[in-house]
Amino acid sequence: MIVISLTYVQPMEEVEKHFDGHIEWLNRHYQAGDFVASGRKVPRTGGVILSHGTIEEVEAICREDPFVAEGVATFELTEVDFSRTLPALEGLKG
Repeated sequence: MIVISLTYVQPMEEVEKHFDGHIEWLNRHYQAGDFVASGRKVPRTGGVILSHGTIEEVEAICREDPFVAEGVATFELTEVDFSRTLPALEGLKG
């Protein structure tokens, strides 16, 4: 499992200009089975996504995010090998 951490690097007014494209990108990768969960950071400084795939695959996916491509956000990837979950989340284990 890969944790994607998006961080906004431009004012929110600039980020919001690319919101629709970002949502389309999210929807496309949920439909493809790449993404498991996502949401905004609190306070709203970016977002976090749980993704399937290798670091290389997920990095390529992230570079297609309009937020990243348009320079309003950066991303950091962390690979996690979950060893324990609630029963409903067994699919997160490697």
